Amino acid sequence: MRNMIVAALMAVVLTGCQSKEAMMNLAQLEEFASRYAAAWSSQNPASVAEFFAPNASLQINDGEPSVGRAEITAAAESFMTALPDLVVVMDEVSLNGNQAVFHWTLTGTNTGPGGTGNSVRGSGYEEWTLGADGLVAQSKGRFDAAEYDRQINE
Repeated sequence: MRNMIVAALMAVVLTGCQSKEAMMNLAQLEEFASRYAAAWSSQNPASVAEFFAPNASLQINDGEPSVGRAEITAAAESFMTALPDLVVVMDEVSLNGNQAVFHWTLTGTNTGPGGTGNSVRGSGYEEWTLGADGLVAQSKGRFDAAEYDRQINE
């Protein structure tokens, strides 16, 4: 029995050490977030999905989460199609354990199919849960959708 308890404690300690080693430091997170913003600006929606674990989820505002890289690619593609000149800039990123918050500003012109030709500018953030693999396991994003729609349709 004592050996089982010791083995269990060792497993907990080793798991804790491994997860700490796998966590990003702030400099690594800033570099990751900068590359993520560039992916959103690339007009290559699959490059956005590459920042997510294979079964990760991306939820935008209170919408249904996009689960898996194919659905995340489709979500990114919808913004890139509406705003073919989309540029996303990282404003700031913070880290607390395996939780990160990525603040961004986007600009673009709604010249995609059926577009109005109007320019948009808006800010928002994503709350990330980072996996041991260094990828986003879950993202909950928020932005002012009413303001975004107003700018597109005005």
